[in-house]
Amino acid sequence: MKRLLMFGIFFIIFALVLGGCSSQQPAQQQQQAQQEGQTQAPASQAQQMILATGGTAGTYYPLGGAMAQIWNSKLGYNVTAQATGASVENLKLLEKKEVELALTQNDIAEYAAKGIEAFKDNPLNSARGVATLYPEVIQIIVPADSPIKSIKDLKGHKVSVGAPGSGNEANARQILETFGLTYKDIQPFYLSYAESADQFKDNHIDAIMLTTGAPNAGIQDVSAVKKIRVLSMSDEDIKALQQKYPFFSPFTLKANTYQGQTTDVNTVAVQAILVAHKDLPDDVVYNLTKTLWENQASLAQANAKANYMDPKNPVKAITIPLHPGAVKYYKEQGINLP
Repeated sequence: MKRLLMFGIFFIIFALVLGGCSSQQPAQQQQQAQQEGQTQAPASQAQQMILATGGTAGTYYPLGGAMAQIWNSKLGYNVTAQATGASVENLKLLEKKEVELALTQNDIAEYAAKGIEAFKDNPLNSARGVATLYPEVIQIIVPADSPIKSIKDLKGHKVSVGAPGSGNEANARQILETFGLTYKDIQPFYLSYAESADQFKDNHIDAIMLTTGAPNAGIQDVSAVKKIRVLSMSDEDIKALQQKYPFFSPFTLKANTYQGQTTDVNTVAVQAILVAHKDLPDDVVYNLTKTLWENQASLAQANAKANYMDPKNPVKAITIPLHPGAVKYYKEQGINLP
């Protein structure tokens, strides 16, 4: 009986010691995370989110993947970068709550909020601005020996204008219309970036109209096997575009962006932005925003587009309402918001 009693006392002491060690583990892990410069959230606050990006051959997808990796490692969140049809589809996915975060063009976000263009008579009001990322450059690619020297010269040619309903396609249509052309004047091909590159390599199309970060991986691959030329816009061309569509801004595509491109190219750009669903908790968006900017250097190492992010003007050209969580962070940084 005495032996049984002693065994019971020993078991209780052992259980208490083991419980004490276990209770110290979260604190030890949190201390270790702080020493490593992480701001990892408690497990109870961990968030599972999907970030809608774009096609795998574009810029959104790899950049979104790099962003997700930073959030997951620094915050303990579970953000998944999902390949999509890009801007227009992303905003529709966000509206349906199939994703919580999305990359999109600033002009497309405005169209959605106003119910125009691809969102005609069906405004989407769930997107809230978080950050401006980089300029999405209008790039019109033709073979080096092509007779196409200007936008008007696209008439009668086979032209990839982007995936159906995409921001790329909207910009292609706007540019053509500014110079007196419609899809009836060309042979439009509604292709993704990867499809455009393949069709161009095989000489099935005469030109590609792109709205994307520069350089574009698909065009880099093309320029390695085929001599290309990027159409340059005149000052008059750029002014005409801006008069009709003020969201376009002048942009210089530097020489050697692509193999064989030996001179600067004058063109225009819109802005790639990060948006969040309006119902995403303020503290979550605050953490996402704070961590994104605090780790911009690491993000730029993973994807050079992040070098364009401007901490002094973090919501440049975002015309839709900002998410309160992002606003809180920017106000803490003393940034005057529009």
